[in-house]
Amino acid sequence: MTLTNSAAPQSFRETPFYRPVGDEVEIFRAAAGRGLPLLLKGPTGCGKTRFVEAMAAENDRRLITVAGHEDLTSADLVGRFLLRGGETAWVDGPLTRAVREGAIFYLDEVVEARQDTTVVIHPLADHRRALPIDRLGTTVPAAPGFQLVISYNPGYQSVLKNLKESTRQRFIAIELGFPPAEIETEVVAHEAGIDSGTAHALVVLGNTIRDLDGSPLREVASTRMLILAGSLVAEGLSLRAAVRSAVVQVLSDDHEVVRALGELADAVLP
Repeated sequence: MTLTNSAAPQSFRETPFYRPVGDEVEIFRAAAGRGLPLLLKGPTGCGKTRFVEAMAAENDRRLITVAGHEDLTSADLVGRFLLRGGETAWVDGPLTRAVREGAIFYLDEVVEARQDTTVVIHPLADHRRALPIDRLGTTVPAAPGFQLVISYNPGYQSVLKNLKESTRQRFIAIELGFPPAEIETEVVAHEAGIDSGTAHALVVLGNTIRDLDGSPLREVASTRMLILAGSLVAEGLSLRAAVRSAVVQVLSDDHEVVRALGELADAVLP
């Protein structure tokens, strides 16, 4: 099981930096008021995880995050019996902890997990709001405040990695994308600790790559990539060197594509 840094339950004291792009904050608040499950759709690195972190902090809620992957099992989410001190004891998984505590549970990149694993969230995503634990022969009702949030990248999925309709139709959906240039510039400048002019140059490059016709790239330059490039600049690296390391070389291993991206960056950057 792969847990992110926020996997351990925590209560935020300071709201993470997030700039709304549309009505996503209002939708989250409305869904949270009823405990409705949320599905976040959007490209890699557009801010889905940061959005959840900000909403958890705004509402002073614990956040438990699990990264979906092909080896993730239902036991990784729900829990299992473990041998401790010569005795067998049940240990709650992160999903069960969130259900008991009334925390926000965030399953990132849900389609990366096996479909037989994600079915375990179904009873929590409808009127039942409960988690059956078959190995204990019990069902745990969701504590007040519990909310289920999942995310995935629709543009990156394959036929074999699709979100089942039986799962999808249980959720309120929010589509997130890369923010408008002025907002993305503010985000990059703030997160990387660079001036707005440099941040704007990175955003212009990012949008140029995103707008390429017939692009061979599987992914485009994300806001996360631009922040990483900006962070290198903040440490004294030149803008072009930072872009080569954090954007150009990351987007492709094909030498011709890398060369073309490098030429594009030289033409766009000041």
